[in-house]
Amino acid sequence: MSDKRKWVPEIMYEDYEEGSISGGLPFVQVPPDKEMPDTLFMFCSQETGEFEPDIDGQPSPIMELELYQYANMKYLQDALSADVFDQVRVALNLLPLAEARQKGKAKTKQMTQTITKNRG
Repeated sequence: MSDKRKWVPEIMYEDYEEGSISGGLPFVQVPPDKEMPDTLFMFCSQETGEFEPDIDGQPSPIMELELYQYANMKYLQDALSADVFDQVRVALNLLPLAEARQKGKAKTKQMTQTITKNRG
């Protein structure tokens, strides 16, 4: 495990626009001396449906926090056997890697054909 992966990243967002680099997805700017973290920790905050008085006596929703962790799939793929990695993917409701790649290639081919057709 690399110390280069142990740092606190800032999750960035950009507005979705036609030419945006991230396509509207969140991203992390990784410093030159670091690598993308192996695990991200994030709290989920939800209202409980109950209220308590705030400092002014007004009802304020009670929030519940639950800690989640997200693993870097690239690092899991590097560390696990292909069968175990596919089990992890299926547990996350993803296709096994070979099947996902096959569907991705078919989608890319379809998109390329559509672009070529629209140019002609």
